[in-house]
Amino acid sequence: MSLKVLQPAGWPTPKGYANGMEGRGRHIIVGGMIGWDSQGHFAPGFVGQVRQALVNVLAVVREAGGGPENIARLTWYVTDIQEYRASLAELGLAYRAVLGRHFPAMTLVQVGALVEPEARVEIEATAIIPDQSPTG
Repeated sequence: MSLKVLQPAGWPTPKGYANGMEGRGRHIIVGGMIGWDSQGHFAPGFVGQVRQALVNVLAVVREAGGGPENIARLTWYVTDIQEYRASLAELGLAYRAVLGRHFPAMTLVQVGALVEPEARVEIEATAIIPDQSPTG
């Protein structure tokens, strides 16, 4: 079973995210991923860090046997909401390059700082990977 988008009747269709997702299976909880690679080097710029953080989220989901289509929720923490808003077109390209056209439930909030001083974004995720048993 794949994830089902929950869209209440009469609500406007959100762009780039879902209001809710429903799924059955193993829940994978991904801690906050920041925009550094496996060597601890930060990607340049805000969009670069977002792309790398999404790559890191997907790597953890893949470790559990899932893919982008299994991600039910993303929570983004950014240090500068204006930088986020000013980068929407580039962010869309970076997002789709990593997760394709799968848009889970999402929340984005501005925070005062992240634990790593160079980090400009941190992304948490919840994935639901369908059971592989014959009874599902």
